[in-house]
Amino acid sequence: QVQLVESGGGLVQPGGSLRLSCAASGSIFRINAMGWFRQAPGKQRELVAVITRYSSTNYADSVKGRFTISRDNAQNTVYLQMNSLKPEDTAVYYCNAGLRRSDSATYTNYWGQGTQVTVSS
Repeated sequence: QVQLVESGGGLVQPGGSLRLSCAASGSIFRINAMGWFRQAPGKQRELVAVITRYSSTNYADSVKGRFTISRDNAQNTVYLQMNSLKPEDTAVYYCNAGLRRSDSATYTNYWGQGTQVTVSS
């Protein structure tokens, strides 16, 4: 069984910072890309940032210059440092990983359960 568990969400004032973490656990052979998505009420889920195994990154235009994605391959963990937060960043943030289980020859997408980020004064 493979699990992705997020942590670090919460309530923050505009202009503040939060750091999200997502740890993958279980019988994992290898993880390729990892990423963060978010879904605000009444909106579709959207990509926030993605990082390859070799640390190439890509960001949504709305977060460029404010958010930074990073990962620790040894710990199967991905992070999202969020600075200069705005009310429009309010959403449930989901971790995603494309990984191969130890008992499989193929790669599958896994999702975390989501963590709420609320930016409000």
